[in-house]
Amino acid sequence: MDYYGPMVQFPPLKVLAVAALLALHAHVSWAQTPAESHAATVLPAENEEDSDAKAFVDAELFYEILVGELTTGQGDAASGYALMLDAARRTGQEQLYQRATQIALQSRSAESALIAARAWKQSFPDSRKANRYLLQILVALNQPAETRDLLKQELALSPVPVKLQTLKALPQIYSRVGDKALAASVVEGATEDELNNPATGATAWTTVGRMRLAAGNTAGAYDAAQRAMRLDPQDAGAGTLALELVEDDVPDAEKLLGEYLTGQPNPEVRLGYARLLLQQRRNAEAREQLQQLTRTNPEMPDAWLVLASLDLQARRADEADKSLQQFIALAEPKASNPGVAKALSRAYLMAAQIATDRSDFPAAQSWLAKADRAAPGDFTVSVQQAALLAKQGQMAQARQLIRSQPGQSEDERQRKLLAEAQLLKEAQQYAEAAQVTGEAAALTPNESELIYEQAMLSERAGNVAEMERLLRQIIARQPDFHHARNALGYSFADRGVHLEEARTLIETALQSAPDDPFIMDSKAWVEFRLGNKNEARKILEKVFEKQRDAEIAAHYGEVLWSLGDKEKAIEIWREGLRVEPANDTLQETLKRLGVTL
Repeated sequence: MDYYGPMVQFPPLKVLAVAALLALHAHVSWAQTPAESHAATVLPAENEEDSDAKAFVDAELFYEILVGELTTGQGDAASGYALMLDAARRTGQEQLYQRATQIALQSRSAESALIAARAWKQSFPDSRKANRYLLQILVALNQPAETRDLLKQELALSPVPVKLQTLKALPQIYSRVGDKALAASVVEGATEDELNNPATGATAWTTVGRMRLAAGNTAGAYDAAQRAMRLDPQDAGAGTLALELVEDDVPDAEKLLGEYLTGQPNPEVRLGYARLLLQQRRNAEAREQLQQLTRTNPEMPDAWLVLASLDLQARRADEADKSLQQFIALAEPKASNPGVAKALSRAYLMAAQIATDRSDFPAAQSWLAKADRAAPGDFTVSVQQAALLAKQGQMAQARQLIRSQPGQSEDERQRKLLAEAQLLKEAQQYAEAAQVTGEAAALTPNESELIYEQAMLSERAGNVAEMERLLRQIIARQPDFHHARNALGYSFADRGVHLEEARTLIETALQSAPDDPFIMDSKAWVEFRLGNKNEARKILEKVFEKQRDAEIAAHYGEVLWSLGDKEKAIEIWREGLRVEPANDTLQETLKRLGVTL
């Protein structure tokens, strides 16, 4: 029977009573336990003599409930809500309070929901349902100050497993509150009984820490993370909080995270740290974390894929290939999952690149066919097909394949131009790559990144004047684009020209990015060119400790070599080769200095 459809005439009163009873159960029984679902929904008769009169009153109540449901179903939620709340107040039945609150929420009337929830809580002060509804409505209305006692009651009445889940959810529940400091204070006050409870303390402190971090209180968040780890050194939430603090550059947070990682950490935390290290271009450290992760959790596909990507970038094809095969073996049984299929497509493309670089063209084509099946129509697959053609000396066909891909919007045309430029760059056709990149840059003339890339390609093509023109153009238009200042200053230093201007350019770039290890490397290189070898050594020693990069190793080793510390220089160069064996700058340095390792 459809209780919400239009009705020409009302049925007799007794039928209405039954219909109302069914309608009430249809809306509230989902929230009841099996025992509750069979509970009486009307007040019992006070005595036998008055039973007929009481039945008539109950019928009137049912009629009111039914009309409330009908008006709600027909779009008049306000009237339905008022009828339901009135019925709840008259009878004192908790299900009716809950239904009135639900009607208000469904009609997006938060203030009405708040009135109903408060009335419900007042009538049933020990009801967990009323408590939870009121708590969440107040948070949604950005009134966190009133939630402290409600939250404290919810935690006190919850069994430990539910309590832990509630604690973990609190930062998300309060995330939309405007006053983050107030929200943190409310949660901290509400959880005070849990903070020293052995069963909940670590989770509670982690929650407090995340709330403090959201409020910008990084010192307080760090203190909370420490307290959580003291209670449970292997708590996954505490490890995640420590990782968030590292991402926010909180002092000593990386040391705290390191302590967590020495035990048996949550593998997702270690993977997150590896990804953060990659973002910071601390590739050697990231690789160490990934290798440890694949040893301790070999069943974790993502770790193998990230490790393969890192090794491929560093031109360690054999290691990358092994990691890819591990990932593919783990992922292929789950290929029906769209996310897994997308990752598999990426893995197949990487395998195709390795095969292409080895000139194993049939294998490369086989991998590309798999990638196309995993992600039909993916532009990246077409780009890799073009790379395969270019590798076989068919550059014209490769470029035509890229140009023939669908897409006429500005973004799509730019994407195709950049893919074509990448083909030319990999083929070391730098002049044409610079030209095509320039065409892509012209589509978004107000963005500096592509002009910067065009400048770098122009330098590789030997057109230093064009590189300088483009970089000065960026600097004039966007003075805070520190990459342009650094690149121009480094180019001058590397060629031994305009050294004082080079120093000024690099020092200005450092003002915008004082902790950038690559700008510090440029600073050391210009000091070396100016004859300040000890100053250069001092800078590079600090930089290389932070950033184990092959190009930095090339510079650091050369400075040490020039100072006569050849043993240390060889040690640094070997470390650079371990990070990236085929790095052009490092290989050129060793060749120029006549060093064989």
